[in-house]
Formats: sequence, structure tokens, C-alpha cells
Amino acid sequence: MIRQVLLFILILSLGSVHGQVSYSIPEEMVKGSLVGNIAQDLGLDIKRLKSGKARIYTGDSTEYIELNKESGVLLIKERIDREALCGQTTPCALHFQIILETPMEFYSITIEITDINDNPPIFEKSEVKFKISESAVSGAKFDLERATDLDVTINGLQSYVLKPTDNFILKSHNQADGSKSIEMILQKPLDREKQEQLALVLTAIDGGEPQMSGTMQILITVLDVNDNAPVFTQPVYKATVTENAPKGSLIRVVSAVDADHGSNSKIIFSIRNIQEHTRGMFEVNEETGEVRLIGNVDYEKVRNFQINLRASDEGGLTDSCKLIVDVFDMNDNKPTINIMSKSNVISEDAKPETVVTMINIQDPDSGQNGKVQCFINDNIPFIMRSTSNHFYSLITESELDREREFEYNISVTCSDEGVPSLSSSVTLTLQISDVNDNAPVFEKSSYEAYIIENNTPGLSILTVKARDADWNQNARVSYILEDSSVNGVPVSSYVSVSADSGIVHAVRSFDYEQIKDFHFRVKAQDGGSPPLSSNVTVKIMIQDQNDNAPQVLYPVQTGGSLVAEMVPRSADVGYLVTKVVAVDVDSGQNAWLSYKLQKATERALFEVGLQNGEIRTVRQVTDKDAVKQRLTVVVEDNGQPSRSATVNVNVAVADSFPEVLSEFTDFTHDKEYNDNLTFYLVLALAVVSFLFITCLVVIISVKIYRWRQSRILFHSNLPVIPYYPPRYADTLGTGTLQHVYNYEVCRTTDSRKSDCKFARPGSQNVLIMDPSLTGTMQRIQSEKNLLDEPDSPLEQKPPNNDWRFNQGQRPGPSGPFKHATHIRWTPNQGRRAVGGPEVAMGTGPWPNPPTEAEQLQALMAAANEVSEATATLGPGTMGLSTRYSPQFTLQHVPDYRQNVYIPGSTATLTSNPQQQQQQLLQQQLLQQQQQLQQAAAQQALPPPQAQAQVEPPKAAQTPASKKKSTKKEKK
Repeated sequence: MIRQVLLFILILSLGSVHGQVSYSIPEEMVKGSLVGNIAQDLGLDIKRLKSGKARIYTGDSTEYIELNKESGVLLIKERIDREALCGQTTPCALHFQIILETPMEFYSITIEITDINDNPPIFEKSEVKFKISESAVSGAKFDLERATDLDVTINGLQSYVLKPTDNFILKSHNQADGSKSIEMILQKPLDREKQEQLALVLTAIDGGEPQMSGTMQILITVLDVNDNAPVFTQPVYKATVTENAPKGSLIRVVSAVDADHGSNSKIIFSIRNIQEHTRGMFEVNEETGEVRLIGNVDYEKVRNFQINLRASDEGGLTDSCKLIVDVFDMNDNKPTINIMSKSNVISEDAKPETVVTMINIQDPDSGQNGKVQCFINDNIPFIMRSTSNHFYSLITESELDREREFEYNISVTCSDEGVPSLSSSVTLTLQISDVNDNAPVFEKSSYEAYIIENNTPGLSILTVKARDADWNQNARVSYILEDSSVNGVPVSSYVSVSADSGIVHAVRSFDYEQIKDFHFRVKAQDGGSPPLSSNVTVKIMIQDQNDNAPQVLYPVQTGGSLVAEMVPRSADVGYLVTKVVAVDVDSGQNAWLSYKLQKATERALFEVGLQNGEIRTVRQVTDKDAVKQRLTVVVEDNGQPSRSATVNVNVAVADSFPEVLSEFTDFTHDKEYNDNLTFYLVLALAVVSFLFITCLVVIISVKIYRWRQSRILFHSNLPVIPYYPPRYADTLGTGTLQHVYNYEVCRTTDSRKSDCKFARPGSQNVLIMDPSLTGTMQRIQSEKNLLDEPDSPLEQKPPNNDWRFNQGQRPGPSGPFKHATHIRWTPNQGRRAVGGPEVAMGTGPWPNPPTEAEQLQALMAAANEVSEATATLGPGTMGLSTRYSPQFTLQHVPDYRQNVYIPGSTATLTSNPQQQQQQLLQQQLLQQQQQLQQAAAQQALPPPQAQAQVEPPKAAQTPASKKKSTKKEKK
């Protein structure tokens, strides 16, 4: 394939590029064949082809070529037949444009189609007959039918071969149009007697590779003598025909003469060697030689015709001539407007000289008929500009404004210069997209509104309205209250503005007496980017309402003193007694005050000025008039509804001050209560009630807390065995006391109190300690105080009947002290307090706790008895002090050798059936005593240790104890 590339690039004034590239390809290439790399030849990037949406524009003709955007090459889209495309026209070429967008560019492409030898020479008739007189001389010419070959140049018809060549030879002649005419020349006279019929074969050969040919058979009939052939009067005839001439129009009349006579001189006209584009266009009258139009002539398809005419006589002699018919162009084609590329929407901020649409104009007429001028409608900001031949661009001439015109219907009209002129038009619709170039505009330059004071918060005052000439989001207006202050207070605490509707609401209730008017600014802002805004001043004027009663300035009303005006008895009519002065903080007619006399001791004596409040005498004062005169004046404003105030005026009708003083000494005054006094009384009552409730809650909380603490200390179901070994032991003599003492705590099962006794010392250096009681004396004292409380929640649960001691085993009732749960401080073996019979029976009141002086006295007395304590302890006493009388011995303590009580169980182990268990228990008790003595020897006074308190079981209540409980509950 031979490819020629010609590249011309022209930079246009509008920024678009116009270039031309030419290629040459053979016809009949298969689909998809490569034509050329247009991207490389134009110097374009592949990305530019993709981003610019490159496409091929061919107008109305068939697209034979396609563009591959991925590789930037041109490919065969449809099979190209040069003969069907161009016929005999050379060179044959395809013309189209490649269009690019953003920015708009186009390039002109020309592809030359070269011919290949794909068509053999063809004769119109496969057989032709001649009648030749035998008298024909040598050199006689016989015009033969020319073959046609659709191919051109070397592939076209090149030569003819005539066989056999016994009588005839073949001779060709070059025509003006480049074709060849052939003649068969008689080189040897015919002899009818030898051969009446001759059959020759004419072969037409082209010059292609491979070579192709076509044949026609020539049948010759030898006639008798006819030695004159017809002769045309002109070898070449010329004629013209107008385009679109009607069928049957006479083109030209041709004529020929024959010197023979008779039938040999009769001439017949015919058309021969008809070309493809001429076929079916003309006809000739065989007798008259008139050539007429039988087809439609189109200047745009064929501009001239060449007709080969033949004149033949009956003797077979012929002559030929040419008729050249030129077609005269008529303005019969309107300009064709083709939109190459267009924009449907353009932004209103587009700059002038912006390309909107690219148009291609085609008019197939020629000359003036093909010259086209395009224009658009007036009064629009666009112009048409010719960029090159047959190409126009629609560009912006000035700035656009969507608010003035949001859409343009541009009518493009193209007219040729023919007579009459033909034109075509097309309407382009172009929408202008909005740009946020207009700020909101308020309907008023300022706003004023009135509102009556004491309004309800949230009341709508007025509505501000702004409009934006832009569209959609750019025209969406929001209202904003600008920051400012009114008398030092932010304006937002006075009013608020609805962002969507622009409604101004009152945030608070206004008081005309505090503020009469104020102003602020509201900003309207659109939704564009960036947003535009404007503001407006709003003035709110508050209207007065009659919400204030008149206030009396004079006379001053005091509750503690009496003020009276003196009127001498000699006062004339109209005497000015005093003047009531009042003011009203309202304004306008709400502050217009009028004065009226409501009550008076002597109504006929005084009058009050309606407007000025002056109190004057109406008549002459007489002796009958009382000295004490009391006037009640009502001051009323003019509001709707009106408000009023009253004032009492005391008038003394007397000539001297002592007379007035004596009369007004017992003047009774109305009691006026101060509202503040009621408030303070209510406040005091509320404070006292609060303190009472608080104290009550604290007392209940303390009671509950103590009850819970006592439950923690004594919450146990185990019974208490009334045997407690010594509490402390001091083997080193380093204690706080100068002598060694034994302390015992004995508790009974039917009492919640305790006894603490001081025994005589058993040794000067040894004090046995009970490891089960690790508390201190202070702890015992605290327990005693807790148990002494009559409301103590500590109560002992009734013990199991199997664990109760019999009357002989109880230490309390059997000894000299019927209830041993008292903590007694008994120096010198004396008791601090002894109850009566109720105490002995366990039902009397408990003794009061000793004071600190008594405790100290008891300790000093006990120290004197230390030397005697050891002698009193003997075997079998188990460390018990002889402070009990001799009546309280081991018989009062449960006999652990005979009866063993297991805590938490109802079983009782006796010595008769289970002697071995008693012995085992005795051994355990002896080991426990030894361990206690060892521990006491190792540590003089061990630190106190916590011990879980075991709640002693309650004893069964006696009638006396029940009676005591009933008395306590009543208390």
C-alpha cells in the first residue's frame, strides 16, 4: 500500500485547529484494514483523542472510514468500490473531518482511492452484424462498438485484437476525452461469390495485472454494390441543456447526407458507444436526427455529456460524429446546515468570544448559486463567524446574564446568492446556567413595626422579605439576626428571626416604661458559593398600654404619723386647701389623670379640681362644721380600662394649732398592713418547719443506726453459760494498777445488764486472764451504757428448754444478789445502790451508773484488799471471788462433770450413760486452763482482740418481768 501523508496545520483565531491530511489507498480493501495513524500524523496525543471525544464527520455521505480512539488510527469501515464511488473521475478521493471537543477542533482528511484491475473490458453487445457491399474498396472503414472498462489508467482498456485478419485490419483512434475509437478497415476486397458471410472476433484487452479481456463477435454479410457512405454535416456538435430540464426537451438535430440513390441513400441515425452516466439520458430519432432528453439532468452529478451518433444507409455504409452537451447549473439546492458540535448549556459568566456551536454549510450548486452567507437573529449576544470555507462558529459577543435571559433560541439562517436565492435555517436552543452573582434584595429599604407592651413572648411582630434574582440554590435566602446590643443587652434577647420565613418574633415581653423603641439589622444571605448577602434596618416601636396605676406624690401617706391640712374658719369660698399631686408612668391618654372626690365628712364643704387635683372649699366654713374632716380622693387615668389610686386627705377646720392638736389626739387611723410582713412570717414558718423535719430525720437515723449496731454485736442464737474466767492477768506487775486484781463479769440468762466485780487479789504478781474476753474496761463500760438504755433494741432470744438452768443452778436468784447483771462499783464490799423487793425479784429499776469520782474511789478501795484476795481462793472455786457470800459456791454453777451442754444442740450428756465422754471433757478443760496460764506467763497484758459477740438467750418471762415490760412500753 502506498500512503502519502500531507499535513497542514492552521491555527484559527478562535483557538480551534484546522489541518489537512491526505492518504492514498487502493480500492476493495477488507474491513478493518489500516489506512493511517492519524494521531501520529496530526501530532495528537491518544489522550487528547479520548478527552476530546474525537469522531469523524462526513456530512450526508456514507462513512467508509472509522477512527480507533484507542490507537489513533484510521480503519476501513465499509468496502470501497472506486467505480461506484467516482466512476471515471480521477483522481477519486474521500473527504471527511475529524472533530475534537473541549476545546473544539477539527481536521480535514482526504483519502485518495486508487484503482485496481477488478473489472474486465465489456462490450455492450456480444454480437454485431455488418452488411458490406462487395464493391467496397480497400481501405473502407467500419466503425466497431467500443468496449467499456470501469477501471481507469493502466487498468483500463488498452488495446483491441481482431481475428482473423484476412480481409480486415483493426485501427484505433484516440479521442479528446482520452478514450479510443476503433475501426475495422477493409484491406482486401470482398468477394461475395467466395464468401458471403464472415465471422470475426474482436477482443478488448486492458493493461492490468493480471490482464483481463472481453470479446464481441462480428458477423459480416457481403452485399451488393453500394459505394457511398452517409456523411455528417459536422464531425462535432455542441449543445446546452439547463439543469432539471423537462423530459422530451430537444437538445440538438444532427444531419448527414448519402450520395447514393434509392434505398442505398436512406440514412438511419443511432447513438453508439453510450457511456455509463449517459445511458438512458438521451435518444435520437432514426429518421430526423433529433436528439431529445429522456432523463433527469443534475448538474451536481454530471456537468457535460458526450454522445456518439452514427448515420448508416441501407447499404451498410456509416459515418459518425460527436454531440457534446453541456449542462447549465440552476439554483435548485438549498444550503445544508450540519451541526458539527454544540453546547446546550453555557454558564452566564462565560467570557466573550466563547465558541458555542460549530456549523458546516454545504451547497452543491456552483458559482454564485453555491456561495452561502449565514446570519443569526438580532438582539442576542451571539455572532456568526466564518472560520474557513463552508465552516462557521457561533460565539458569544458580550457578557451573558441569566437573570435577564435564561434561554436563547438562536435561529441560524444560511442563504446562497442564486436567483432566486435559496436558504435554510435551524434553531439552536441554548440555556444559560446560573452563577451566584446577585445578592438578596429586601423589598423595603427599612422596616418599621409597632408592638403593644406586655406582649406574649414568641409573638410575631413583622416579616422581612428579600428576593434573589438567581436560581435554585443560589436564590435560597436565609435570614440572620446580626449581633448588636440594646442598652447593653444583646438584641437576641429581645427578638429572633426565623431563618426560613424571615418572621421576626418577640423573645420577651416588652415594657414601654423601660424601652420605647429599638432597632437592629437583619441579614439576608443566599445559598450560593460563596454566599452573597445584604442587610436591612428594622425599627421596633413599642406602644404604651395602660398597665400602671397613678401614683400619688402628695400628700404623702404615712402609717406612723398624721398629716392634716388646716383650714381657718374664716376661709372664703374657693379657698385652696391643698393639692393632690399624682403621676402616671404611662404615656399619652393613659397618663391623663382626673381627680374625683370619693368620700368626705362634709361633701358639701369641699370639691376637687377634675384636672389639677386642687381641693377647695365650696361654701363658707361655719361653726357647725366638724374640726376633723377626712376626704378620700380618687385619681383615675384615661386608659382603657382605666386604673386609679386613692389618697386620704385629713383636713382640720380650726383657727389655731392647739385646737387641732386636741381634736386629732384620738384620731383613729386605718391599719395598713405591710405586705412584706406577711412574707417574712411565711418565710419564718417555712424555716422552722424545715428545721423540725430535719431534726426528726436525724433522730430516727441515729436510732436506726444504734439498733443495727446492737444487732451486729448481739445477733447470735447460742446460749450463754454463766461461767466466765478471770478477765485480765498481769504476771509482771507492770499494769496500771499498783496491785493485782481479778475482774469477773457474770451474766444471767434473763437479764440484759451486767455486773462487774472486783475480787481480792489471789497473788501479788499473777492475774489470770480469760482469753474469751479480750475487751477492755472501757468496752465493758460502753456495753453497760448501751444496755442501760430503756429503748435498746438488744433483746435475748429465748433459749432452748434443754439448756436452761434449774433454780439451784442460777447464780442470780440463789445468791445475795438476785440479778447479777448490774455493773456494781462496790468498794469495801459495799453496794452503790440496792433496789427494793422488785430488784430482788428482777423487776425493779436498774441502778444509775457511777460517776468518775465513784469509780476512782472504788479502785482505791479495791487496792487495799489486794493482800487479802489470795487467801480466799482455794481449790474447787475455779477462780471465783469470795465477793459473793458463802451462799454462792460451786453449787450455783452448772456441774460440768455431770452435765455437758453442747451449744446449738438440744442434747444433754450425763455422767451415768456416758462416763467416758465426761472424762474426755474434763481433760479438755484442764488443757484449756494450762494453755491459759502459759499464755498469761508469756504476755503480761495482751492487746485487746475482737470477739464475735454471742447473744445470750432470753429467759422465760415471769409475771413480774412481763409487768415491767408493759410499763416500759407505756412510757
